[in-house]
Amino acid sequence: MRTDYLIIGSGVAGLTFALKIANHFPERKVTIITKSEEAESNTKYAQGGVAVVIDEIEDSYEKHIQDTLLAGDGICDAEIVEMVITEGPKRFKELVAWGAKFDKNSEGEFDLGKEGGHSENRVVHHKDQTGFEIERTILRQVNRTRNITILEYHFALELILENNRCYGVYMMNENNGNIEICKAGYTVLATGGIGQVYGHTTNPEIATGDGIAMAYRAGAKIKDMEFIQFHPTALFDETASETFLISEAVRGFGAFLRNAEGKRFMSDYDARGELASRDIVSQSIYKELKDSQQKCVYLDCTHLDGNEFRQHFPMIYRHCQDIGIDIAKDWIPVIPAQHYLCGGIVTDKNGKTSIEHLFACGECSRTGLHGANRLASNSLLEALVFSNRIFKYISSTSLISLTVNKEFSEWHPIQKGEIPSGYIKETEEELQLLMRENAGIVRNDADLLSAKARLIQLQKEVEGKYKQYVITTSLCELRNMIQVALLIVEQSLQRTKNCGGFLKTNACVAV
Repeated sequence: MRTDYLIIGSGVAGLTFALKIANHFPERKVTIITKSEEAESNTKYAQGGVAVVIDEIEDSYEKHIQDTLLAGDGICDAEIVEMVITEGPKRFKELVAWGAKFDKNSEGEFDLGKEGGHSENRVVHHKDQTGFEIERTILRQVNRTRNITILEYHFALELILENNRCYGVYMMNENNGNIEICKAGYTVLATGGIGQVYGHTTNPEIATGDGIAMAYRAGAKIKDMEFIQFHPTALFDETASETFLISEAVRGFGAFLRNAEGKRFMSDYDARGELASRDIVSQSIYKELKDSQQKCVYLDCTHLDGNEFRQHFPMIYRHCQDIGIDIAKDWIPVIPAQHYLCGGIVTDKNGKTSIEHLFACGECSRTGLHGANRLASNSLLEALVFSNRIFKYISSTSLISLTVNKEFSEWHPIQKGEIPSGYIKETEEELQLLMRENAGIVRNDADLLSAKARLIQLQKEVEGKYKQYVITTSLCELRNMIQVALLIVEQSLQRTKNCGGFLKTNACVAV
């Protein structure tokens, strides 16, 4: 298979780039591959919204820039922060032009929400399903574009490289197990997050860090993997198989955090109270739970207008109602859960990685915007801006020919039967427990070193299975998750200074 532009991943980052490059070059072929159905991505589950400066009377670019830098705790690239925030309104207008609907107030203006770390109301949203609305809108445009092909249930295994240039990927057709070559002039990784490495996560099941692991194996630079953002308010429900997120916008709407004794505790940790940045709120909850030995804290919405709450957060209201929580009189039990990776594949301001003709965009990338802690609702903004930057760069460059005439060896795996039943699930559960206990909100070098030793053992074991048995999606995901976990642990050991979402209680020499 040959394509001019190959995009791996079907979230907002990948879809936006695909749509723009396809419309710009209608005679060229654009191919999107995704390991699940086309609509399944991290974007789909983004509740909050897009942080963008619209109200220039109360708000300003400078305020948004300073909020982002403060949340990033000294690790942000100031030039990138300014670039993303000043370009944001243009990218937002494109979404509206494509047909995305965002909530408006009684005056017909955008209803701007406020979330943790923001000094002004600047979050545009569609109820509590903003990501779903954005993805629905862009996907509809993509499906109308004749030179875009979406290959569902195709799993990218390895990048095809020669002399530090990417020529496409080896991919597995999950429908029949065949491993195929897709050659491309340009390849864009838009593979999303890593949440399943921790298990207790707001991310969907597909978030297994595939793009980061694949890029690392290809020799791409990976940075800031230690900066894992934990969302403070995931619903605490021991009976649920998946984690349900209570949007940060609920606190922006006026909800209080209380401990088991009913005390509002956030003012003890930060003057901004419930609207402190996510790293501070998550670490504060962690300390409250450790000191009290309780299982959760609570989000109190009982003082809020019930009708307005239902209007703003219909999905959250229904979910709470379904499990017996009446937000008018009951507090919502919450705990932090893994939510977002602030590091990843290093890119420049145009999304270029350290490998020629390979670009990265969205959560799998490390652009310099988020630093040590992402400011709420800056992620969709980053994806929109950087997908446009990649499009502008690629569409304007004439440095290389798109034609890929090179031939590459076919993939001939050794297939000696099916992997033993239960092995993958058991190993994945061990990995997730290992990461939650040793590389969570608060870490220490002793635990990290212990985790590293076990991860190295698991990696050798799984690599052996990868070469020995028939390759499956779940085996590939496990392999990638172990690689991502090792990167998190190793880079946590290397960092000696606490900042943002990274908190380590002691230090020793890493070995």
